[in-house]
Parts: sequence; C-alpha cells; structure tokens
Amino acid sequence: MAAVRRYFGTDGVRGEAGKPPLTPEFVLRLGQAAGAYFRQESPRPVVLLAKDTRESSDLLEAALAAGLMSQGVRVEHLGVLPTPGVAHLTRRLGATAGAMISASHNPYQDNGIKFFGPSGEKLPDEAEEAIEALLDEAHPTRGIGTVGDFREAERMYMDFLLEHAPDLTGLKMGLDLAHGATYRVGPKVFQRAGAEVMAFFNTPDGRNINKGCGSTHPEALSRFVVELGLDLGIAFDGDGDRVQFIDRKGRLFHGDHILYLTALAFGEPGVVGTVMSNMGLEVALRERGLAFHRAQVGDRYVLEMLKEKGLHLGGEPSGHVIFRRHHTTGDGLLSALLTLKALKRLGGDLSEWYERLPMYPQVLLNVRVEDKARVMEDPRLKAAIEEATRRLAGRGRVSVRPSGTEPLIRVMVEAEEGAEAVAQELARVVEALARG
Repeated sequence: MAAVRRYFGTDGVRGEAGKPPLTPEFVLRLGQAAGAYFRQESPRPVVLLAKDTRESSDLLEAALAAGLMSQGVRVEHLGVLPTPGVAHLTRRLGATAGAMISASHNPYQDNGIKFFGPSGEKLPDEAEEAIEALLDEAHPTRGIGTVGDFREAERMYMDFLLEHAPDLTGLKMGLDLAHGATYRVGPKVFQRAGAEVMAFFNTPDGRNINKGCGSTHPEALSRFVVELGLDLGIAFDGDGDRVQFIDRKGRLFHGDHILYLTALAFGEPGVVGTVMSNMGLEVALRERGLAFHRAQVGDRYVLEMLKEKGLHLGGEPSGHVIFRRHHTTGDGLLSALLTLKALKRLGGDLSEWYERLPMYPQVLLNVRVEDKARVMEDPRLKAAIEEATRRLAGRGRVSVRPSGTEPLIRVMVEAEEGAEAVAQELARVVEALARG
C-alpha cells in the first residue's frame, strides 16, 4: 500500500503562503529534503527553478533555493516562466529536476511548489513520498551549492513553441494573460506567428493574478472579443498550463472542444478525458469511431492513462490538455497553437466547430468543507449519489469528488434535462454532512 502523503497533493505542495505548510521555514526544509533526494539521483545535481507573478513567489523561491543549495545543488533561476516551460527546459537541458513556484489558477494568497523529473514529467508518487520521508530527518550542510540566472530560458521556450505554430497572419485575437506567468511570453509567441494581438490582464502587481480574469474567469475576454470584433480570444491561467478559447460570438470553447477538434485534425485513434468530461464529447467521438477513456481528475492521471492505452491526446474541460507527441505535460501556449493549427487544417472557425459538438447541459457546484475525506466516506452521501444516478436512468452522469487543491467538494451533474435540480439536491446533502 502506498504511503499516505502529508504535504504533496495531486499537484505538488499547495496552500496559503505564510501559513503552514507554506512557511519559509518549511520550504527551506523541503528544499533540503528535495536536495538530499536529488543528491541520491546525481552526484552533482542541477535544479531549474521558476515562479509565477504572485507576491509570495520571491520569498518561497529564496527559501527553496537556500535549502537546495545547502545540499550541494546547483540552482539555475529561470525567472517568471510558465510551468510547462520549466518541464520543457528540464528535459531539454538534461537537468536533474525542475521546480515551479505557483498555485496555478488559485487566488494570489495561495502558492505552491511542484517538481519535475529529468524526463520533464512531474515526479512520481514514490519520489514525492521519499522526499516527505526525508523531511523528518536532519540534513546538515552537504557542500555549498551555487546559483545562476539562466537568461536564455524564455528564448529557448519560445523557440520550442514556435516550432509548432501555424502561420497566423491576418488573425485578430485577444489574449487574457491572467496577470500571470504568460504575461510576457504569450503575446510575443502569437505576434511572431503573424497574429494581430491585443493583450489584456498583462500587468501583474503580485496580487491581481487570476483576479476576475484568466481561464477560470473568461467573462471579460468574452465581452472584449465581441465588442472589438476579434476573430477569437485565448485565456490562460496563472501558471500557463491551461487554456480556454472564446469564439467570435463570445462563447466558451473549452477543453472538451479542443480535444474533439484536435483529435479529428491530427488523426488520433482515441482520447483520454476525465470524469468531468462532457458526455457530448464521448458520444461525438464514438460516433466518429474514436475511443474515449475517462481518468481521474488531474493531469497526472490523464498522462498515466494515455501511457496505459498507448494514446497521445488527453485533457480536461478546464483546458489542461496534453499533446504527448509534443510535450510531457499540459501547456496552455502549445495547446493554443496546436488548436489553431488543427483549425487551419480542417477549415472553418471556432464558432462553427463549437456548434458541431453539442454538449449535454452540465451543472457544477462547489461546496466548501473542512474534512473532505469524512464527507466523501459517509454512507449517506454514497446513497444519495446512487439515488441520483438511478433517477437519471442512463440519460446523464453524476460525479461527486473532492478537489485536489482546495477545501471543496465538487458536485457535477450532466443530463439531457433536470441537471440543476439533481445537483442542488446533492449539494444540500454535502452541506448537511459538512456541518456534522
């Protein structure tokens, strides 16, 4: 049986900056433990370290770097760079590991740390468990590590992205950079590919990351696209691993649409989604003779199933899409470029493809709870889920799951009709159980 991890969740260590576990003291210890682990992997380890734009990232970056260097690790600072840029450069440069300081789409008060192995993939569970075990040990200084600023990071990442960019000459687009890690590199990439770019939410101040903007709040971008007569809009999240599109009519063209369009354009034999993927995607793919598989929510689980099934395209409605032929992790900028390449290959615009993929009505409710495990294990919740599923009688789906990054239980219901009522009933059950 796998060890129970105390700090690492589905996407690294995450929490409110300055409070346990994300205090500078803990992050220093985490750096020491990670450094000790990387020393076991390489006699002269090198770790690439990047961050997003939230105000706490500098402090946590300094603490993590100090811990790593105390174990003789060479730290190369990449500066502000999207998470998938760290993954790419870790593999491209042959580094021992990469580390990203970010809480992705969460508000600025939160932050997190995730590690990548030399392959450019997130560290496997057993590596995170080993680092947690080392946290309990004392780690005296094992050499003096050094630090450098790798000034070619942004250029090398952009070169990689532009290798996969179609000619975007004549395309007028709006970019929502979420005041996050894509705020510099994003506009440059699309401009160099030939697009006429209007950049929005690209002035980070440390506290405005994801605030009313980005892939989780694309409403403003939707208005801009329609009011300014743009061809489309593209929204990223705070660390740049997710992407959502807006079509010229202001509608959200999300991860399920991206999977459908790119699967057809690139001749993929099958797709991996998650339990949150819409039934409309599943039905449409199977009508085309393409396999569809559901993984747990989380890009690491999507990647695991892609490998298991021998497939190369998978993702989530949130816009975290993995093109395994090109990258080891979800990359919002790469996903956007490949989606536009697929569009050029098949013809039409986003609004036409939006209409070619009818979606089942879906309701998602987030219920805040203190003890997610207790509520999820309660037999009364399981009975309520079974009753809701019975009521839908094969004409819809129910998914009730704990968030991997926030103190929430997510209640999702999709059905040809009645989804709202069923979701509200389940949410009330969760709320009652949360109160005890």
